[in-house]
Amino acid sequence: MPTTNVICLKFGTLYDAEYVNNLRRAVARNTRSTLRFFCVTDDARGLDPGIEVIALERQPYQDRMANLMQKSGWAAPFQKVGLHRPDLIPDIEGPLVFFDLDVLVVGDVDRLRDFAPGKLCMRRTWDNDPNSGHLGHGSVVKFEPRKHGYVWQDMVDDVDGAMALSRGHDQIYISRTAEKHGDFVPFPDEWIASFKYDCRPPRPLNLVLPPRKPKEAIVICFHGRPKMREAVDGFRSDPLHSTRRAAWIRDAWYGPATGR
Repeated sequence: MPTTNVICLKFGTLYDAEYVNNLRRAVARNTRSTLRFFCVTDDARGLDPGIEVIALERQPYQDRMANLMQKSGWAAPFQKVGLHRPDLIPDIEGPLVFFDLDVLVVGDVDRLRDFAPGKLCMRRTWDNDPNSGHLGHGSVVKFEPRKHGYVWQDMVDDVDGAMALSRGHDQIYISRTAEKHGDFVPFPDEWIASFKYDCRPPRPLNLVLPPRKPKEAIVICFHGRPKMREAVDGFRSDPLHSTRRAAWIRDAWYGPATGR
């Protein structure tokens, strides 16, 4: 049986080690395969044993990128591009599945790993503006570092062109670059759900009914409010954003009730 290779990225102070540890445990509960779990980070303190730590390194394009971003008023750090460096994990076999730290894993991760072999896969963006440039949503990405190393190399070779393509968003750059190379295939929409759009009941039912877990969802993404940690115990805010507590959210974040 193939190994399930998963990678995440932690830098700065927005997400602490609990996010990485809980993500790894959630993935382990949702794969039937041997798991290799990697974390690219500038601070490995508090990470569980068994997590393979990769030091976050400065990339050769970062100085020029930072200059272009400042001129354009963009703020996205673009750290995800470095995950596509072909030699990042020299001994890896098979594809990598990347997860943002602010997602809930609720289904079979092996389906993500095995989908569209040889292709770079992301969910189609929820952005309905055809002029935005958005193609794939970056919270979940399946790719093969050696085959899709051009995501990193194209940035190295032509930072100005890559940043123009990106429109200030790494998910635009990654998905559009894969599309340009003929390798972009979107995951089925129902596999990657939005908490805001797919789980939270419509107003005013969100005030009385708990969030629902979509039947086919493998991953729940959090964009906007509430944030994932806010949603675990229910979120009290204005009528539009408030949500009730739901046991499945706590189970996906902490694991089954024992051992909390």
